[in-house]
Amino acid sequence: MNPLACDARGLPHSVVACVAYGRDGSRREITLDAISDVLAVNDGSFVWVGLYEPDEALLDKLQEEFGLHDLAVEDAHHAHQRPKLEAYGDSLFLVLHTAQHVEGTVRFGETHVFFGARYLITVRHGASTSYASARARFEREPEAMARGPAAGLYMVLDQIVDNFMPIVDAFSQELNALEQDVFAEDFRKETVRRLYRLKRDLARLRLAVSPLQDLLGQLVRNRTVLIDEESQLYLRDVHDHAVRINDSTDTLREMLTAAMSVNLSLVTIHQGEVVKRLAGWAALLAAPTLIASWYGMNFRHMPELDERYAYPVLIGVTALVCVVLYAWLKRARWL
Repeated sequence: MNPLACDARGLPHSVVACVAYGRDGSRREITLDAISDVLAVNDGSFVWVGLYEPDEALLDKLQEEFGLHDLAVEDAHHAHQRPKLEAYGDSLFLVLHTAQHVEGTVRFGETHVFFGARYLITVRHGASTSYASARARFEREPEAMARGPAAGLYMVLDQIVDNFMPIVDAFSQELNALEQDVFAEDFRKETVRRLYRLKRDLARLRLAVSPLQDLLGQLVRNRTVLIDEESQLYLRDVHDHAVRINDSTDTLREMLTAAMSVNLSLVTIHQGEVVKRLAGWAALLAAPTLIASWYGMNFRHMPELDERYAYPVLIGVTALVCVVLYAWLKRARWL
């Protein structure tokens, strides 16, 4: 990226927001070059920068302004990182997986967070909603602004966790809608395909939620000067939400596994019943076929061949055999 390629705000296009907040509730948008000037004044203010898929030149600029660690900047530039929490001196670096329900499908992304005593930087990759709503919420609460970047970190994490809830609810509703098809006796490829797709998305969702639960647990358990006690309480609430979502995800995965097993079992049982009925009718047809095949042979000395009532007797015997077989198979529930 050309560092001089900026929009009307004087900021690169990958910069969603670059705002300096004061402890007194003041707010002002600044340029990237002004970040170091704001941090140089020890007045309790801090800078919140929001980025979306920045290039290497922009991250290098932020590293220069904030003094970020080389390894953290390298991770932020390359997506597809595992969820983690790293401490670099007096700052923290977080990698979180995000998810969005877009046009009936679940899309996943990442958010990388640089967190220090005087700054908060969010770097989004892939499917991830903007944190403009989190910043707006932060600006509406003076007591949150007084707590500084720790309160901003809480609101970002809270938004990430809350975005998982409608996805889990949508999965639950889809599973309920599939219930009638699951218990159908006839085999439908589309039902199995939808169940498999739902289970695959839930497995990917769990890969995002489960590490998030552990990461939030680390933030809650490990005391740090960067997070005040009040913010710790709020982070504990976010952790509780993450645990609940993780439990819901596990429950849905178990229900999906059971649903697939029940569907295949019902189809197998139904097919077995069909085979039993076919075998029963085949047995009924075998008796007259066997008797008729005997009398269809061109032998001269056949039983009752010259008798007057040979054919009626033969028909009666055949019918009696069929009736006896039918009654026996009916009692055995093969017909």
